[in-house]
Amino acid sequence: MSIGGGIALIVIGAILVFALNIQLEWIDLDLVGYILMGAGVLVLIIGIVLLLRRRQSISTTRTGVDPASGEQITRRTTESDDPLR
Repeated sequence: MSIGGGIALIVIGAILVFALNIQLEWIDLDLVGYILMGAGVLVLIIGIVLLLRRRQSISTTRTGVDPASGEQITRRTTESDDPLR
């Protein structure tokens, strides 16, 4: 979502700077376009960094024999460094 939002901000800013030739007294559309393009680049970079950050998970498998029944028991646990998982 953030990568698409960054691209959208860059496109809207570029349209304001390069495609529109409108002069308004109360606002400078070129400045607004450059600000939107800068914000879009920042959002795009943050989105790429968050996408590429390293996620590590540790999976452990333990196998044992139940002493009462003699059946083989397998237990799997997974630990993750990512707090969102």
